[in-house]
Amino acid sequence: METVEIDSVECVSSSDGIEDEDIHSSVFSHPHNSHNQYSSKPYILGIGPTSVHELLECPVCTNSMYPPIHQCPNGHTLCSTCKTRVHNRCPTCRQELGDIRCLALEKVAESLDLPCKFYSLGCPEIFPYYSKLKHEAVCNFRPYTCPYAGSECAVTGDIPYLVSHLRDDHKVDMHTGCTFNHRYVKSNPREVENATWMLTVFHCFGQYFCLHFEAFQLGMAPVYMAFLRFMGDEIEARNYSYSLEVGANGRKLIWEGTPRSIRDSHRKVRDSHDGLIIQRNMALFFSGGDKKELKLRVTGRIWKEQQNPDGGVCIPNLCS
Repeated sequence: METVEIDSVECVSSSDGIEDEDIHSSVFSHPHNSHNQYSSKPYILGIGPTSVHELLECPVCTNSMYPPIHQCPNGHTLCSTCKTRVHNRCPTCRQELGDIRCLALEKVAESLDLPCKFYSLGCPEIFPYYSKLKHEAVCNFRPYTCPYAGSECAVTGDIPYLVSHLRDDHKVDMHTGCTFNHRYVKSNPREVENATWMLTVFHCFGQYFCLHFEAFQLGMAPVYMAFLRFMGDEIEARNYSYSLEVGANGRKLIWEGTPRSIRDSHRKVRDSHDGLIIQRNMALFFSGGDKKELKLRVTGRIWKEQQNPDGGVCIPNLCS
């Protein structure tokens, strides 16, 4: 996604391919990147590895092997995914792999119950071998993907790590408070199709929120869109609401909704139109003047919905 150069932005917060040699060496050493890799070495009830579970660990990717499990003529095993990566050659002894299946180890695998690979991150669940992968794809303890939309960032991690990553690596503006006031200025608004403009992170109620503002094509019409994402799971996101407002010359547009979790990708949220959408003609009208320069001021606030113990209804909790 192309990033557009912004002439002027004001922000006011109310409160401030693996090579063969590399694969061969990985059999003896399995480095783990602390922020985007999590060991999936299986343990039983968290008491440590067993010899059976170590046998089920692929020597290349170190993940648990699932049928079909392949082996070379010398008995060295690896998972079906890595068989393609090593170009059909055993990473341990360099013999050609062929199409030999390790049926005995596959039978052992079918008999096991294993903890979720995110057990070290807090997941207490234990599953039959074949159910484990399905759970891990939706596990609430799985790491989050970087929410930055201006590049294809593959970094994953927990929320504190991603907040630091956004600040230090993407140079995202960080603000404290539940109200915001942004002014977006662009000298030639016709040059902003299909471009991400800005991501700002807000910290309030002990949580982090991502405010996106960008321009893209909606059918044949260019539009501007602002929306909020919650840095956490969808269930937690439902505890919060937000509003966005843009206007001038006696007119205004207001959007009110629930922030989407960053489990939903930036593109998924944008393509669902779940936010404040401003048509270009309206945006230029709000900008005033000769309509040759974009000057939009977007204000908003975030609040937490609280359950009223007497009436059983939600009441807004506004931060001061």
